[in-house]
Amino acid sequence: MQKDPTLVDTGDEKAFWEQGRSVLREEPPVPARVYDLEERTARFGEKVIDFVKTIPQGPVTNRIIDQLVGCGTSVGANYCEADDAVSRKEFFLRINTCRKEARETKHFLRMAVRAVPALKPVALELWREARELHLIFCSICRKK
Repeated sequence: MQKDPTLVDTGDEKAFWEQGRSVLREEPPVPARVYDLEERTARFGEKVIDFVKTIPQGPVTNRIIDQLVGCGTSVGANYCEADDAVSRKEFFLRINTCRKEARETKHFLRMAVRAVPALKPVALELWREARELHLIFCSICRKK
């Protein structure tokens, strides 16, 4: 019996049939991207959502919660739009929006800590990630 040339031999064909994973490829497998910004921004948005759930609700914090959810999750949404852009101009417009939303997230994280100082350790971790994302998007914007 002749093997199908598009079947990449992984050395474990039994696992293929038992676990239902497909190993049919025309090319050798490409290594996973190390810096997947779409996944990173999505995880950042999820962490922001988890964080705001810990903020006690009140007249001051409700506005901060709304703003944090908006800008923190918008970073990833705008990155997806940039990734699907049909022109260079649209790409840079969306990346610039990502940059602004990341910066706004930093601001509202600071305000959350001012409103509820006990949240500082978690907010600081999120602030650092927002800062890194902001710097990444600034770097991309400079490459116009």
